[in-house]
Amino acid sequence: MIWRLSHDRSLDLSAPRVMAIINITPDSFADGGRTFDVPTALAAARKAVEAGAAILDLGAESTRPGAGRVPDDEQLRRLLPVVEAIRRGNDPFSTTPISIDTTRAAVAAAALDAGADAVNDVSGGSDDPAMMALAAGRGCGFIIMHRLALPAADTFSDRYANAPDYAGGVCGHVHAWLRVQRVAAIDAGVDPASIILDPGLGFGKSVAQNLDLIRCTGRLTDTAPVLSALSRKSFVGRVALGRDSTPDERRAGTLGLSIAHLHAGARLFRVHDVREHVEALAAAFAVDARESDL
Repeated sequence: MIWRLSHDRSLDLSAPRVMAIINITPDSFADGGRTFDVPTALAAARKAVEAGAAILDLGAESTRPGAGRVPDDEQLRRLLPVVEAIRRGNDPFSTTPISIDTTRAAVAAAALDAGADAVNDVSGGSDDPAMMALAAGRGCGFIIMHRLALPAADTFSDRYANAPDYAGGVCGHVHAWLRVQRVAAIDAGVDPASIILDPGLGFGKSVAQNLDLIRCTGRLTDTAPVLSALSRKSFVGRVALGRDSTPDERRAGTLGLSIAHLHAGARLFRVHDVREHVEALAAAFAVDARESDL
């Protein structure tokens, strides 16, 4: 359960670890515009590390339903000053691993050059044919996520008139696709120990399908560690509150479902609320560890 990263770094996933979301965007669904410049992004990153984040996930292109593409040069204009500012310091904060949330190889390459350690590709390497070769050549961490459609063609999980059609069931379909992409990455030269799989909760799945994917996570953990990325998503509010909700109203539901995903086998948690997750996941995992000794 050691996730290998670039720059001779690794992350121990034998216990749950938290990945802090730092969106350098004006339009992300939960926090767009809140960390859209270097000082606020840097302050948010430092606060997240002080709260216990093991890795920072920086993104400059929103992947919310309905979002359009952001050109590579604009992603880099947003991202690189933040990566460089984090790495410029000489305190423990400056050495925290960084993943870059992008589907573009050129963006990932420049961010890795600036000091990032991993690529979080929500297209699972399918958007840019150069991405897997880049991850292989750089020896960086590589997160492979499943999605059904481009964000511009997607909708929120609780807004589907009819649930997306997954032949053979959502678990079988998503897991098979992730395994195929993992093999493709390994064939391209990516170290298997550098790969994490993400079932893509909220990306082209109905509320019920998201819950099914949480329940069946254990079937995937024999392939690679699993990332849980459900923080404040619409299906969380629908499950926890039973109604339309704002992202800020979904904090308690997010914690509850994150703990459920921990029990199901997820080990890395991409979240907005870092301290709450660090503490809640540690408490829940202590019970799991105790049960294994009985």
